[in-house]
Amino acid sequence: MDSMTVGTPLTLLAMSPRSRRARVGDVHDLALGMPHVTIYPGSQRNPIYQVGGKSFVFFRNPRPDAVDPQTGERYADVIMFWVPSEADKHALVQDEASPFFTTPHFDGHPSVLVRACRIGELTLAELAEVVQDAWLTRASPARATAWLKTSRGRAAT
Repeated sequence: MDSMTVGTPLTLLAMSPRSRRARVGDVHDLALGMPHVTIYPGSQRNPIYQVGGKSFVFFRNPRPDAVDPQTGERYADVIMFWVPSEADKHALVQDEASPFFTTPHFDGHPSVLVRACRIGELTLAELAEVVQDAWLTRASPARATAWLKTSRGRAAT
């Protein structure tokens, strides 16, 4: 997976048998591993990762738009990632094998949601691509270009 490209849907990526399953801690590590990142504490002290004052990974508070369909209980473990485009969003949420979803609250917003309890359905390499793409969508053009020149294509392990 050394040659991942921006905007490639996860369904098109071949899963390497050497790539371990992702963990919630990897979301934090990968987000912090990107340049110029700051952590903004959310209203319930949930981390919001930002580049240039723009959020790209956001650990959400329990909200009424993301609930258990059987109990109506609000999910307390939803993570939001910005995506490059609506097409990327649709590719991720329409793939039945993907843990990503959206809600009507995010109609027209270039982001996807995933429950932390399902992050292990992704490999570390897949999660790295999602985090990197999220950062690239929010970073300034100069920062994105500089990062792409020096970092894109390295293994995410």
